[in-house]
Amino acid sequence: MVMKINHLLPFLPLLGATILAAPVSLEDAVRNSGVKGGLIVQLGAVDPVLTASLRLDNRYLVQGLSADASAVEKARSALRAKGLYGAVSVEQFDGRTLPYIENFVNLIVAEEAAGVSDEEMLRVLTPEGVALVRRDGAWKKTVKPRPKEIDDWTHYFHNPSGNAVARDKVVGPPRRMQWVGSPRWSRHHDRMASMSALVSGGGRVFYIMDEGSRVSIQLPSDWQLIARDAFNGTVLWKRPISKWHSQLWPLKSGPSQLARRLVVDGEKIFVTRSITGPVEHVDAATGETRGVFKGSEKAEEIIHHEGILFTLIREGQSELKDYVPKHNVGDQARVRTEFVWNAQPRSIRAYGAGSGDLLWEKKDKISPLSLSVAGEVLVYHDGENVICLDRKTGDQRWSSEKAGRRTLIPFNFAPRLVIYGDVVLYAGGDNKMQGYDLASGKRLWEATHDPSGYQSPQDLLVVGGLVWSAPLTSGGHSGVYTGRDPRTGEVKKQFPPNVKTYWFHHRCYIAKATERFLIPSRTGIEFVDFDKEDWDINHWVRGGCLYGVMPANGLTYAPPHNCACYPEAKLYGFNALAPASTTFQLPGKISDEGRLSKGPAFNEPVNEVVAGEGDWPTFRGNVQRSGASGQALVGNLDESWKAQLGGRLSALTIVKDQVYVAQIDQHTLHALSSVSGEKRWSYTTGARIDSPPTYWKGRLVFGSADGSVYCLRAQDGSLIWKFRAAPVDRRLMSFEQIESVWPVHGTVLVEDGVASFVAGRSTFLDHGLRFIQLEVKSGKKLMERVMDHRDPETGGDIQDRLQTLQMQVGLPDILSSDGEYTYLRSQKIDKKSGDRLEVGPISGNAAAQGGAQKGKGSHLFAPMGFLDDTYFHRAYWVFGKNFAGGHNGYYQAGKYAPAGRMIVFNKDKVYGFGRDPKYLRWTTTIEHQLFGASREAPDAPAPGARGGQSRSNALVAFQPRESMNPTGKPVTVELWVFPDGPGGVVLAHGGPLNGYALTLKKRVPSFQVRADEKLTVISAEKPLKKGWSHLVAVLGEDKSMKLYLNGELAAEGQATGLLTKLPAQGLDLAMDSGSSVGQYKTEFAFTGLLDELRVSFREVGAEEIRKNHADPLMARKSNKEAVLACSFDTPSAKDESQGGNHGALSGVEVGKGRQGKAIWFRKGPKKGKAGGNQRGGNSYVQRDWDRQVPLFAQGMVLAGDTLLVAGPPDIMDEEYTFERIMEKDKEINKVLERQDAALKGAAGGKLLSVSVSSGEQNQELKLDALPVWDGMAVADGSLFVATKDGKVHRFGGKQD
Repeated sequence: MVMKINHLLPFLPLLGATILAAPVSLEDAVRNSGVKGGLIVQLGAVDPVLTASLRLDNRYLVQGLSADASAVEKARSALRAKGLYGAVSVEQFDGRTLPYIENFVNLIVAEEAAGVSDEEMLRVLTPEGVALVRRDGAWKKTVKPRPKEIDDWTHYFHNPSGNAVARDKVVGPPRRMQWVGSPRWSRHHDRMASMSALVSGGGRVFYIMDEGSRVSIQLPSDWQLIARDAFNGTVLWKRPISKWHSQLWPLKSGPSQLARRLVVDGEKIFVTRSITGPVEHVDAATGETRGVFKGSEKAEEIIHHEGILFTLIREGQSELKDYVPKHNVGDQARVRTEFVWNAQPRSIRAYGAGSGDLLWEKKDKISPLSLSVAGEVLVYHDGENVICLDRKTGDQRWSSEKAGRRTLIPFNFAPRLVIYGDVVLYAGGDNKMQGYDLASGKRLWEATHDPSGYQSPQDLLVVGGLVWSAPLTSGGHSGVYTGRDPRTGEVKKQFPPNVKTYWFHHRCYIAKATERFLIPSRTGIEFVDFDKEDWDINHWVRGGCLYGVMPANGLTYAPPHNCACYPEAKLYGFNALAPASTTFQLPGKISDEGRLSKGPAFNEPVNEVVAGEGDWPTFRGNVQRSGASGQALVGNLDESWKAQLGGRLSALTIVKDQVYVAQIDQHTLHALSSVSGEKRWSYTTGARIDSPPTYWKGRLVFGSADGSVYCLRAQDGSLIWKFRAAPVDRRLMSFEQIESVWPVHGTVLVEDGVASFVAGRSTFLDHGLRFIQLEVKSGKKLMERVMDHRDPETGGDIQDRLQTLQMQVGLPDILSSDGEYTYLRSQKIDKKSGDRLEVGPISGNAAAQGGAQKGKGSHLFAPMGFLDDTYFHRAYWVFGKNFAGGHNGYYQAGKYAPAGRMIVFNKDKVYGFGRDPKYLRWTTTIEHQLFGASREAPDAPAPGARGGQSRSNALVAFQPRESMNPTGKPVTVELWVFPDGPGGVVLAHGGPLNGYALTLKKRVPSFQVRADEKLTVISAEKPLKKGWSHLVAVLGEDKSMKLYLNGELAAEGQATGLLTKLPAQGLDLAMDSGSSVGQYKTEFAFTGLLDELRVSFREVGAEEIRKNHADPLMARKSNKEAVLACSFDTPSAKDESQGGNHGALSGVEVGKGRQGKAIWFRKGPKKGKAGGNQRGGNSYVQRDWDRQVPLFAQGMVLAGDTLLVAGPPDIMDEEYTFERIMEKDKEINKVLERQDAALKGAAGGKLLSVSVSSGEQNQELKLDALPVWDGMAVADGSLFVATKDGKVHRFGGKQD
């Protein structure tokens, strides 16, 4: 029977419920539920065997819920003993509220739902999800309807019509994570995108992905056709693709047609599973091939419409068949002319989608991506005209007049055709678009088509009844959207972006849209509300190259990317992002009631043994994460014991007689005897434990991805306390397992009895990250600070701080400490207050950002995370202070600070495995070296400094703050200068939209003001004399501009206006690190001394200026009226006004000032001599030694004067293999295949012992399996190693 439920859920006006005959078992209930894969939740789980039986095959994940804590513990133990825990898990809940986000669970089964309401079950069920509840002896099956307000995305251009617009009213700006899946990164930025196609239908997403090694793009591809649940990301199945296009195809070069080789229609998928293979009909639920369309070999595109499958078949050889790379970088240029559409005839073959019968065939020249179908017609572009056919017969209906196009059509571009209503719209890439009458083919109108594709098809979207176009190709384009009537071409609406930000990305993918938003993806993922004319920017997330994003199912899908823009803030992995919830709002104040749970050992004694020098009490040995022990190894490296645990293991913690290691995916922490390897105890949590615990006075403290932090008694693993770090208990899917929305890394920072950690996934999602401190003994909360999208200093949007491709830290990681400050990646945090200090970025210039390494605060950090084990080509660790993003930035930090894939250090030196310095550049090939170097960042010229001078690497920067907002105000800038070069930027605040600057050119001072993009410059007539000069620049309330030199008026003029907005760029001294304010190249570095800086938002008069020139000390009295004042009497950028606008100062020296002391921007050494060993000019880091080693480092520790490094064998020389690939030498594939197998463990591992004084190898040991990432530790004179075969080993500790 069907019941009408009298309540309303979001988008769910009706709920269907049916009474079914009772199946024999719960397993039968699952089998007969109609749910063919995904997440199953069992309510009232008490029998682990029964819970495990619900996982019918690998398409399912199962979680049992019970309100009984003891039942949960017993079930976990039983499942773990059977090796089932992970894919099957058990969790405690309160019996009423299901601990999941909305639209998440595919199937709920329960003998009795007890306290869980129908409404609560509906909340967490996915659309078309099922609840099976047995009540009164009968089963009630409830199916949650799919809301009409969400939409599928069945083709590359959404549907067969070519209009990439979802009929989805739920998709919106991303505010929550729905799920995130693997892989963490796409394979390589400089070569072909790893995702070729992505579609969604029937509550699933399907895509074609290269799962090959991320270590080197030269290694073999592993292309797979993959299905996931659309709402929770469960991997449903995978099918191999036998051969695909070359992964060495250049970046941003398509081939875009690959995205049209995958189509979904409900329970059917149509796909080519090889580059020349036929179209297959694949079962969407199981991945099984149900049929093959005869004669569809060499299909390049697929479209499905109302039961007919249209295929575009290439008859001859592909234009791309003989492609091989010719350049390390630079192959992209070849795509524009060498590999282009050949305009040779293709065939359209139409098949019955159900029968496979060939219905008709049409041979013609057919431009790539132009095939579109709607209603009763099919249209395409034949290279010159738009052609219309009858879709059922293939008969031609009409041919248009000539429709222009680009002269050459490369395979990253194509003409666009959209069928909308009674109109056919066309854009051919020649800056024109036309509308044609669908019935007759008559041209109705022609208009300008804005440039919107850089290395991609251009945009042609019909949304809200209008055809939209905007110039979006480059950052310099205006982004003004123009909406035209599709029938007449008349402009109906036009609006510019209402945000001032940095637009950069040269897109390699098309814009998408929904019924509510245009989604241009200029820099991140922007949502443009065309009704409200409002832009919502999200630079912290972007889509994958080639494809972009997919708006469907009420979510925004962002495939894995391979760039390094905003590297410490941008999301990684395959993300499904949701808009703000309509049913749940996190309270502004989180109650602590119920967050702390006391365990059975809470009031019991703890043997408070203190970890000693010979122990390894936390991740990487200490709070600095040095990976070093002062104690040397004892004896040889013979194996003492090994213990088999199985599964994926974490790094190790070792104290006294116990080793602690986590089985990550089994959510279990183990204690082993360090003497024998014997298992002593284990403890299981509710989700992954990704890194080892921290030992403190007989206690183990660690976090879990279930959102809680645990404290166990180290002796026996008994729970002392558990603290829920997550503000509420809500779960989602993360990398194929259930985790909290706010997970905590396993390793917790413990200092002086205080545990510090971060919970959450991003400052921009789910109300941000939470920085929490607890008292270790009691679990008492000492501090909780939220790090979210709000600027901690101004309260505004923290994205206002971003400069070009640089952004502040926005992602979590394992915390570190130098004893004075806590660090989250590169972000400095005050230990006592939790305040973020020196919030970045420092500079919008990549080299300046990456080069700001000198001074206090250097520490080891991993910009992409300590636990990233992928060898992603743009990731490495840094011993320094800052990291730069972007295509021209990711390698910069390695030039100015010790850096490598893995690093260890002691009080004087850093040892690492990093790039040969000549590869600190944009490159396809990379080779690595083992090295030793000083901890200190080297002296180096200012990065990219221009203006005729090189300069020491000195930076002084003040971040954008509301208290320094010059909007609509007069401005006075005053300071003393002592130049020792002819030119440079003395001061710059702002950029090319709004700002002001004081500059020197041939020692002649100028005042430059840019108001709403319009620039005015006034200059003195004479150059500065030698010595100190007093400069004052005044922008008056009446827009007057005056420049004073040594108390006298030197120039005057009239600006076009006052500044109209707080500049996105901050205030810099001695260079302009962002986009230039005025008529000079970016940076334009000043060398010399600066003193007595004062910035005021008032019009200082001539008399006051003369007095200030005459008496600099007396002039300091006016500091109280300034917004920024610096005397520089201490080597800091401390603001001595009442504004508190303190700046960041790096690498600046102190000299004698005009009054007291001054900051000194020294000239740098001549090029090629700074920093000693520059390694071909690509690094200023002076290495003590370096050497090639025959492995890829995956583990590294320092034991006294011995460096131990381990990993898989390095068989290939990337330069040689790439050369042989370019020469079409097929034999080199054998080497690449051997290397690929070695990276997967086929050849075991190598362990090297190296002298730190010389880099000479002492000993080599073969490992049966590869070490887990960073899985080595030194304690008690021995080396301990966790390996990827699930074992822990002890080596050494015995005298020869």
